[in-house]
Amino acid sequence: MKNKKVTFVALLAILAVLSTQSVSAMHIMEGYLPLFWCIFWFAVFLPFFVVGLMRIKKIVAEDPNSKTMLALSGAFIFILSSLKIPSVTGSSSHPTGVGLGTAMFGPSVISVLGTICLLFQALLLAHGGLTTLGANAFSMAVVGPFVGYFVYKFAKSIKLSTPVSIFICAVIADLATYATTSIQLGLVFPDANSGFVGSALKFMGVFLTTQIPIAIVEGLLTVVLY
Repeated sequence: MKNKKVTFVALLAILAVLSTQSVSAMHIMEGYLPLFWCIFWFAVFLPFFVVGLMRIKKIVAEDPNSKTMLALSGAFIFILSSLKIPSVTGSSSHPTGVGLGTAMFGPSVISVLGTICLLFQALLLAHGGLTTLGANAFSMAVVGPFVGYFVYKFAKSIKLSTPVSIFICAVIADLATYATTSIQLGLVFPDANSGFVGSALKFMGVFLTTQIPIAIVEGLLTVVLY
């Protein structure tokens, strides 16, 4: 376990250097969503955050040593989601890093860890935004982890190996995040002819050109670090 932690920290340090590259803003950027949708996504996201806080409190109470792995899971999310590749206007493609913590602690915990990462990125790196925090947190810290977790549990139930299950969890959580972001953008910017559905599908199409290979690489890295 100690060697795994050393490897984990070393890889995070390498990724931290890579994440300092300057490119356009990631997530849904500040001011990109109307006030109604900012409030709406905050309201939808908030219950998951509260449940996540309760779950973390229980985990730490049962095993105080879990604080280390919780912190490392949060660091993994922060650094991977700071690696950004320009994609759709107003957003960008990047790994999410949520698969590791999801497999280790469950999706509720990631609702908190992911949101903390998004908040620090908005405040310190000007990535994403405060008004769009609810929308970004719902896609990356709620939908991605929950979908990934259900897929992970299903994979385990059909007797797939742990590495394969972890890989699938990370990949699907990543792709689910971007599918949700596409839906969020489609709701705000419906296509003149095909409406919300057409707009969301267009956003998904542009995202997936970069997101599929990113998700695969993220899945492999998550397996190595698990």
